[in-house]
Amino acid sequence: MLSEYLLAEMNRLGAQDALPLHRQLYEALRRAMLDGKLGAGERLPSSRDLAEDLNLSRNTVVAAINQLSVEGYLASRVGSGTYVNDHVPRSALARGPRAPGQAPQHQPARLSTRGHALAHSFSAGALEVQPFTPGIADFSAFPLTLWQRLQNKHWRMTYPDMLDYNTSGGYAPLRRAIADYLRVFRSVQLDADQVIVTTGTQQSLELCARLLADHGDTVWVEDPAYWGAMKAFIATGLAVHPVAVDEQGISPTPADDARPPRLIYVTPSHQYPVGAVMSLARRHQLLATARTHGAWVIEDDYDSEYRFSGPPLSSLEGLDPDGRVLYMGTFSKVLYPGLKLGYLVVPKGLIEAFRQAHYDLNRPGQMPTQAALAEFIEMGHFASSLRRARQTYAERRHCLLEALRPVLGDGPDAPRISGAEQGLHLCLRLPLAVDDQALARRLAQQGLTVRPLSAYCLQRQDLRGLVIGYGYAALEEIKRCGPVVAAAVRQAIPN
Repeated sequence: MLSEYLLAEMNRLGAQDALPLHRQLYEALRRAMLDGKLGAGERLPSSRDLAEDLNLSRNTVVAAINQLSVEGYLASRVGSGTYVNDHVPRSALARGPRAPGQAPQHQPARLSTRGHALAHSFSAGALEVQPFTPGIADFSAFPLTLWQRLQNKHWRMTYPDMLDYNTSGGYAPLRRAIADYLRVFRSVQLDADQVIVTTGTQQSLELCARLLADHGDTVWVEDPAYWGAMKAFIATGLAVHPVAVDEQGISPTPADDARPPRLIYVTPSHQYPVGAVMSLARRHQLLATARTHGAWVIEDDYDSEYRFSGPPLSSLEGLDPDGRVLYMGTFSKVLYPGLKLGYLVVPKGLIEAFRQAHYDLNRPGQMPTQAALAEFIEMGHFASSLRRARQTYAERRHCLLEALRPVLGDGPDAPRISGAEQGLHLCLRLPLAVDDQALARRLAQQGLTVRPLSAYCLQRQDLRGLVIGYGYAALEEIKRCGPVVAAAVRQAIPN
């Protein structure tokens, strides 16, 4: 009987979710129609009879029936009753097997090839915020009280246009502050009009990919590669071509030139993940290669703020005479990740196109937050936060290097450190015979999240190591956990 089916469904729903009774009845009746228990055109019992059979109030029954009628599942006929709508689709479960000669059933929905690649490749969700997680900064020291005061100030002063979308590429004082900072500290040649304020690196990458390349165009990426860039390029339909990285940065060969790029993505200040700093000669070579192929260069300068030894090299953009380098950065590593503000510096000839596309695709906003950040920078708080962070991270870096020193060696196959001069992570390079993925799993069992270097490789099979972050690890944790990593490495190296 229908009432028995409805009671069983309502009991099941009530056990699973704390749904009100009218919603339970609504879901049970809807399922009965979709599964064929109530066929198209079939008359429903009266609300009075249903209320009596189900031991519910009539108001509860009427509420469920009214909702189903509004959504088109039921149709009322004056003087006749309530009937199942003739157009209610039946679920696949109710259709049963297909008879010979019957039209085939629809194929099940599935992800696209691109969607499958995005869903099943490396995810940042695998990197829990634990000691040695790479790519994570310590935002616990952020001056939250000051930040709240600035935000509250701009919310109180907010004009109506500050609550609307922004069409100019970002809040003008923030764009000026970013331009002044980059001009002085990173030797970027720019005007404030060239700055596009984005929600961070991923949005900047997607804008570049969508505006500067067509579906199927080739993008050169470093191998090993930053996973976030890989996902952005896959999502925009580009053909990713890995180019090997050596101690001086990306190193194209004649075989790579046979796959001419439309875009070249690089992290020259501190290659992610091995930490190589692109040499001056290699920078000029890369710009010449881009000129030859008519390609755009995307310079991701994501952690250039943290350099602990030696003078910082100028930006790649600052060496570009042709206006083919797009420069990007983010505030996530200096302030806090949830701020979700970054910037993209585009050549002058691209300003209007990028502003228009940014508006049409992303509907940018957050003007009060941008205003607070502009004042935060102008008042010197950004610079002071950066100085404090550099000192803190330098201490953590030194402590981690000391903890790993006992397993390092001088031989060609001995463990060594790369990328420790800058950034918030270092790479412990290991002999090829070491299974770095198994080693990372063993450390995970001890509560330490490190990333195997081989997991970042696209085509290369010649790299083994551990990518170890120290941004989120307190000194006490590094002193405690650093020797644990060293001991695990020592055990993993074949005698």
